[in-house]
Formats: sequence, structure tokens, C-alpha cells
Amino acid sequence: MKFGNGRRAGRLVTEAHQSFSFSRRALFVGVAQGAVGLTLAGRMAWLTVFEHDKYAALAESNRARSTLIPPRRGWIVDRAGQPIAINRSDFRVDLIPDLLDDPKREIELLQNLLQLAPEDIERLQDNLPKAAGFQPVQVAEDLDYEHFAQVNLRLPDLPGVVPARGFSRYYPTGPAVAHLIGYVGSASAEDYKKDKNPLLITPGFKIGKQGLEKTFDHFLRGQPGAKPSEVTARGKLVRELPARPETPGETLQLTIDAGLQDYIAERMGDQSGSGAVIDCATGDILAMVSMPAYDPNSFSRGISHDEWNMLSDNDHLPLVNKTLQGLYPSGSTIKPLNALAFLEAGVSPDDHVVCTGQYRVGNSYFHCWRHQGHGAIDMHRAVEQSCDVYFYEMSRRVGTTTIAAMLKRLGFGEKFPLPFSSQRYGTVPDPAWKEHKYHKAWTVSDTLNSSIGQGYTLVNPLQIAVAAARIASGKALIPRIVHRHSDMPPQPLGVSDEHLAIVRAAMGAVVGPGGTANSARMQVPGIAMGGKTGSAQVRRISMADRAAGRAVALGTQGEWRLRDHGLFIAFAPVDQPRYAAGFIMEHAGHGTFAAGVARDAFTYLYDKQRALDTLAKMQAGWGGDIATRMAREKADWAAKQAALAQPQGAPPDEGDMGAQANATQPPDSSVATAVAPPDEAPENTQAGTPPRTGASVGNEGSPE
Repeated sequence: MKFGNGRRAGRLVTEAHQSFSFSRRALFVGVAQGAVGLTLAGRMAWLTVFEHDKYAALAESNRARSTLIPPRRGWIVDRAGQPIAINRSDFRVDLIPDLLDDPKREIELLQNLLQLAPEDIERLQDNLPKAAGFQPVQVAEDLDYEHFAQVNLRLPDLPGVVPARGFSRYYPTGPAVAHLIGYVGSASAEDYKKDKNPLLITPGFKIGKQGLEKTFDHFLRGQPGAKPSEVTARGKLVRELPARPETPGETLQLTIDAGLQDYIAERMGDQSGSGAVIDCATGDILAMVSMPAYDPNSFSRGISHDEWNMLSDNDHLPLVNKTLQGLYPSGSTIKPLNALAFLEAGVSPDDHVVCTGQYRVGNSYFHCWRHQGHGAIDMHRAVEQSCDVYFYEMSRRVGTTTIAAMLKRLGFGEKFPLPFSSQRYGTVPDPAWKEHKYHKAWTVSDTLNSSIGQGYTLVNPLQIAVAAARIASGKALIPRIVHRHSDMPPQPLGVSDEHLAIVRAAMGAVVGPGGTANSARMQVPGIAMGGKTGSAQVRRISMADRAAGRAVALGTQGEWRLRDHGLFIAFAPVDQPRYAAGFIMEHAGHGTFAAGVARDAFTYLYDKQRALDTLAKMQAGWGGDIATRMAREKADWAAKQAALAQPQGAPPDEGDMGAQANATQPPDSSVATAVAPPDEAPENTQAGTPPRTGASVGNEGSPE
């Protein structure tokens, strides 16, 4: 039905209907408002209660800045508490690369203020691009107060320059402990990437880079302190806040006798050598010296390119720890060890061998150092006189396998549990070893060469010192360098006491009247030393050389790197051994010099003043003490480099031409570690070492 104009009538809206609709909308809005309010309240509660610490820290970081205080590094001391590595208060200046405005201008200003040398500027320019952001780059340390104050006065012109007063590492005896302790240095970018520890990029903080400093870095490092300060939003300082002090690192106590360590380093003079002294009761290493050496203080401060090049070019290898990493033929120092193997294998000490001066094998002859021979000789005299022919014959009777087992029991070929990153443990050859290594059969020539410590046999100086200590004590001593009270006492060696006594008596005769080391007798009343010298050839002596009488001269004279190494093992006193030692002097010609070092080292332990008086008389012939010689070496090197750097148009004099010729062909440094055995070179020799070939290899020259 339609009404009017035909439109449908609209819904009738009543007052009740309007009221209901309004109430429903109001309820919806109210619920929404309540939900929003609850959400805001919940979020506020979460932020103010549950995340209070987080945002409080962020707010505090906007208000306060904290600078880490590098901890003082723990001392390293000797067995009596005498300092070996300490800290000294110093003034320093560093650069923070990311804070520099104009690096070139600021470096020039620092050069004028601090009177920096050209090599310091070169080092800065090399290190700045390699630095990681806020990693500090050292400008100078050990500054005097006047220069330090000048930098502080100009700080407004030097953004990114950080002058600081802190502590630097110092080694009182310098080179004497270089290879033992190592040195510290600023953390590299690689160090920071590994650890992400902000302490590593704190100016003045250094970590261990070599030696015991590196091995025990976390023990010596300590915990940093903090120096907070209140700042504005723009970083302006408002006030300093109370600082938290740092915790110094722990003290590391060694078994080393610092006085003996320094004495031996000085006593080696201008020779290249290394060795160790061991306490026969405990296995404690009292001294472990490798000379020449670098000055760890120079490395800790930041060594210059010139000094690094000088050390790298030195054919005496001052950067190598030869006590652990040098490998050498053992020479005749092996003979007492072989004699012990003979005894344990059933050879009577009274059995005689007739020495005519040579020993025939097929069509070849192996020679004794004494051309006319020793005649009929037993074990005691064979050790005393270092008769090669006796050991040729007895080694053939007993066999190489039996001898090799004894050598290993006495420490040859052994890698000791010492806290150093690298040891080279040499070679104790036997038939199985050669078959595995070279796929060749063992020969009689190999047996004879090995019997006198030539051929494939390679040892390091610590190993021969340990061998002497084990013979002297009759115990399987394990050398240790960190002082501990928890170590177990050494176990018996498992060798007959009677046999040990026979060998010790023979070694006592070596240093007695008529022995080959008679000149090394100690002058301390009541103290007698037993020992054994050795000469290790680094070149082949041909039959033609022998016939022409050149054998002695080839081993003891001529070019330094081709002379024989001189070795000596020892213990004292002979009747009740307390100390043992082993020394190897590179290319010294024979073992006499090494024997003198051992004698004076033992003298120092029993009569210090007598030993010091002996040293004082010798130093004049060497050109002074270590510090004096190193200073002169640096000056000579600088003069040589200055001469080489002169303009090409200026004609050099004859001396300059010689220097330039030497500079273009750096000396072969391979001979400082080992020589190659006959025909084949084992893995642990360095390429370029003169090989010894042929069957007629024997100890030749002066008596050992």
C-alpha cells in the first residue's frame, strides 16, 4: 500500500531508540579508551620497573663518561724474588686515529714539540692506517716532564692526542733475559678483533708478545680501573667522579737465578751461543741463555725500522732463541751417553779397543781426531781422551737401536713441558727412523757417524743440559722454569748406580790432569767439575784435505760460518753433583770456549766474586759489556746506512763499496740452527745449510 507520493515511510526513531544507540557508542569509546590507558600504564610499568636498570644506565651514559685505567702488569721475579721484569712510572703520548682532525698537521706539531726522529714519523705514518678506530698509536713514551708539559699546553690544537702518565714495562738486565722473558707491545687490530676487549685499545695498555710475557699474559695482566666524569649532552666536562682503582696483575716467580742468568750472558762475550744450567735435585732451570740477543726494552717501546733491520741482518741471529730452537749435531758430548748405553747392554768397562787413528769399513776409513791413534784403550780413557775409534767399534757391537733408546731416556729428542710457544726437538736416528723418513736401509756408516754425534743426530742446547743432569743425578729430571711447590719429585732414571758412577768418573777425568778439557778445571777449593767437550762439523773434510794437513784449519779457522760448533756438558761437584749444564757455542772451532763458560758459571754459584773478577778481565778484549757493544753496533749500523744512502753521483770510497757489496748479498743465516747429515737433509734443518757428505766424516782437529 502506498501513501501520498508513493514513497515508503521511513523508520520511526523514538527517543528510547536514540538513547540506546548513544549509550552503546559511548560504551565502545570507553572500552577503547580504557584499553589504550591500560596499554600505556602497562608500558609505563614495564619501562619503569622491569627495564629500569637498562634505561638508568643509558641515562647515566649521557651524563657520565668513563675512561679505563690500564692495570699495572704483574712483576716477573727470580727464585729469590729479584726482579726480572718490572714497571716504571713514565710519561707518554698517544694518538687516537678517529679523533684526529688533521693528522698531517698534528704529527708535524708533535714532531716539533717532542723532537721526534725521522724513523718515529715513518712509524706513525705506517701504523695510523692500520689502527682500528680508537686503537691508540704510540707517539712517544718515557718522556721527560718538560716535553710532556709542552704537549699538555698545546692540547687545544691537538684533538686526538692523548698525553698520559702511567707505567711502562722495564727489564733491568735487558738482552740477558730477552729470549727467556720476551717483551710486551700494544695490541694489534687483529688482537682487538679476536677479543673485543676495550682494554686493548686503551692508551698505555700493552700485552705480552713473546716468551713468558705472552704465555702468562692473562696471569700478569690484572684488571682495569675506571675514571668516570660527568659531562653535558654536548660532551663538555662538568666534574670528575670518584675513580675505581685498577687491580695489578699477579707476580710470576721463576726458577731462574737472575744473577747467574746475567753473568752467563755477559760471559759469552761476543760469541754466538746458548745453553742452560739445571739444579740436579729438582730439575729447576737456573739459567737459560741465548746470545746475542735483542733488547726487550726497545721492543716494548716500539722498535725502529733501522734497529729491526740491523737485528734481522745479523748472521748471529739475535732474534732466535737458540736454546730451544737451535739444532746442532751433538758432537762428542754424546760419548758419555753412549758409554752408559754400552754398560747397560753388557759391555765391560775394562774391554779394550786398539785405536790406530783410523777405522776401516770396506774401502772407506773413519778417522779418530788423534792421527797417530790412542793404542789399546778402555772405556774410561776413551771418554777422557774422546777416542773416536773406541766408540766406532763398541757402537757396532751394541747396535744403534740400543743406543738410541738410551739417548731418548736421557733427554735427546724430547720435547719438554715448558711454557714456550716453540721448541725444536731434533733427531735421534735409528734404522726404523731412517726407513720411515727416507725409505732407505740403515748402513754401517750411519752407525759410526751417530756414535760420535754426527750424521743425522740433532739436539738443542737444553737437551744436552738435561742429559748431563740426568747422568749426574740418576733421576729422570723434567726441566721446569716456573716456581711451583706442587710438582712431584723426579723419578729414578732406571739405570744402574754402578754404571752411572763409572761414567761420572770418566767425565771427571775429562776435566782433570791429562783430560781433553784440562784447561776448564775449576779454581774453587774442594769443587771439581766433570764434563765432556764436543766439536760438531758443519762441512765435509775430504781425504785430500786430511792428506794435505788442512783438517784442523778447516774446522777452527777461516770463514766463521764454516767452523765447527763447540759443545760442552758438565756437572759439579763430581762426587755429589748439584748442578749440571750444557752449552753450544756456534762456530767456535772446538769446545774449549763452551767449557770455559760452564766452568765460570759453576764458579759463580760457589764463589761469586772470583767469577766476577774473571769476567772483568775478559770484557776488555770483547769491547766492553753487552750494553756497550750493542750501542757501538747501532752506531756502526747507522753509519753504514748513511753511507749507503749517499747520492748516486757521489763516488764512494773503497770502504763504502765493500759495504754496498755486503748489503746487496745479506749473509746466509741458515747455519745458526743445524747442519745437514750425509746425503739427505732432515725436515728440521734450514735450506741453504752446507751439507756434510761422504763416509769419511769424523771428529777432526784439536782434542775435544
